[in-house]
Amino acid sequence: MISKNRLLVILGFLLLGLGTIGIFLPILPTTPFVLAAAGCFSGNKRLSAWLRKSKFFSDYLTSYSERTGLRKSTVIISLVFLWTMMGISVVCLKTLWAGICLPIIGIAVTVHILYMSLPKNKAHRSENMKPDGNEH
Repeated sequence: MISKNRLLVILGFLLLGLGTIGIFLPILPTTPFVLAAAGCFSGNKRLSAWLRKSKFFSDYLTSYSERTGLRKSTVIISLVFLWTMMGISVVCLKTLWAGICLPIIGIAVTVHILYMSLPKNKAHRSENMKPDGNEH
């Protein structure tokens, strides 16, 4: 019989895989899957540390857990990639539902990304800025 911890690790990798696919398919959200994978890995210190230190996923986890906001470059790259993939999807699918639903999903994801890009409090906001008002 498979143990609970092993099942959570397997589920965590499945969720992480879906989150990775979500990077390329805008209809799948990346962040919720990465956060769920982090929850599944929380019982395994090695995997939890690996995920928190990973070059690619650490930004998702840190911005959510500490609510420090996102770097401007992360927001720009995310939004450009999101809308590029949404446009490609709408053109390739050529269906009415895609032409209606995908832009609505894109708007919702854009609002969410912009909301998460703001730090929780003004102290974090000022820490990320130089005296001249530019980002570090």
